[in-house]
Amino acid sequence: MRVLVTGGAGYIGSHLVDHCLRQGHEVAVLDDLSTGRISNLSGALGDIRFVHGSILDADLVTREVERADLVFHLAAAVGVRNIVESPLEGLLTNTRGTDHVLSACARHWRKVLVASTSEVYGKTTKIPMAEDDDRVLGSTTVARWSYSTAKAVDEHLALAWAQRGLPVVIVRYFNSYGPRMDPRGYGSVVATFLRQATAGEPLTVHGDGRQTRCFTYVDDTVRGTYLAATTPAAEGRVFNIGSDVETSVLELAERVAALLGTAADVRLVPYEAHYGRGFEDTPRRVPDITRAREVLGWEPEVDLDDGLARTYEWWKQHG
Repeated sequence: MRVLVTGGAGYIGSHLVDHCLRQGHEVAVLDDLSTGRISNLSGALGDIRFVHGSILDADLVTREVERADLVFHLAAAVGVRNIVESPLEGLLTNTRGTDHVLSACARHWRKVLVASTSEVYGKTTKIPMAEDDDRVLGSTTVARWSYSTAKAVDEHLALAWAQRGLPVVIVRYFNSYGPRMDPRGYGSVVATFLRQATAGEPLTVHGDGRQTRCFTYVDDTVRGTYLAATTPAAEGRVFNIGSDVETSVLELAERVAALLGTAADVRLVPYEAHYGRGFEDTPRRVPDITRAREVLGWEPEVDLDDGLARTYEWWKQHG
C-alpha cells in the first residue's frame, strides 16, 4: 500500500514508518518538525518521501491524502507542559489539524487511523479504563484538561465520519517509551529520568510519586497501531494500546537508577513548581486491553525492565 504517516518524524511515528517499510509499503511522511526530529528518520530517509509541512495546511493535507491508500494520523501537539504553556496552539493543532486530515480522507475515501491518548479518560477513578467508560475532567479554567478535550473532539470527529461509512480506527496510547524519545522529556517521565540520571542529577518526582502509570514499550505501541489499522473488524472502533502492568513513578525512578547502577536520588517536587497553580493529575491510569486482545490479537510483549534496558542502550548513544 501507499501509506501516509502524519507526525512521522516523531518518536512513535518514526518507529511506525520503519514498521511500514518492513511490511513492504510505500511510505510518505508529513511533519512540520515542531516536536519531531529528522534524525528519527535517518535510517529511512532513502526509502520514504518526506514532506515538510503542517496538518494546519488543508490544501497540502488534501494532496498528500489523495496519494495514499492508508493514513496514520499521529501529528499532534503533545506533552503536558507544552499544552499548559500554549493551550491555544495545542487546541488548534489537535482539532483543526485532525479535521483537515479526516475531511481529506472523506473526500478521497481513504482509510484512516487516528492516534489518541489515555488522557481522554481524565481523572476517572474507575480502574481499569475501558474504551466505552465515562470521561471525568476538571474545570475548563485548568489548561491541563484542554489536551484531553481536544483529543476527545478528534475522536468524536472520527466516529462521526465512521457513522457515514468512512473506514476509521482510533487507538489510545498509554505512556509509550523507548528509543528516540525526546531527551528533553517533553512527553515522557522515562526520558526525564534517563536524562537526569545520566547527568548525575536528582530524579525529580512530582507530587508524592505514588501516582501510577502503565509504561508501554514502543515496539508494542507500534505493533498495536499497525494491527488496528489493518484489521477489518477494527473499523469504527476505539482501542486501548498499552501495558496493563501498573508502576508507580517512584518505582520507575528506582528502576532507572538501578539500571544505571546508582542509588535512587529522588527529589519530590510540587506539581505547581513545574506546571503552575491549579494543576491536576490522575492518580492511576490502567487500561483494559480486553478489546485489543479479542479483536486485534494484540497484547504487550516487552516488560518494563527489558524495555528500559533497550531504551538505555539507545540513550547512551543518542541521549
